[in-house]
Amino acid sequence: MGDAVLSLYVREKILREDRKVDGEKSVRMTSNQFLAAFGEPSEVEAAIGRVYTADGLAAAFALIERQLLPTFERQEEKRRKRLGLPQ
Repeated sequence: MGDAVLSLYVREKILREDRKVDGEKSVRMTSNQFLAAFGEPSEVEAAIGRVYTADGLAAAFALIERQLLPTFERQEEKRRKRLGLPQ
């Protein structure tokens, strides 16, 4: 369940902010490599799923924003600098 919630969050965020589908960016935020920064990837997804089941989608999205998003945004900033992309 948590992997589906995370995928939905990422898809909505990318469409809202970038106004396009960006599969590569989506993969970067949902990959096991990224999730491993927070623990065992399946457990990270399971934690999201437990919050979703207990408290709903908004609470699960808030968890993602609070726990995962800051690290992802830092990684994306470093990636943009490394590739010489605009901020």
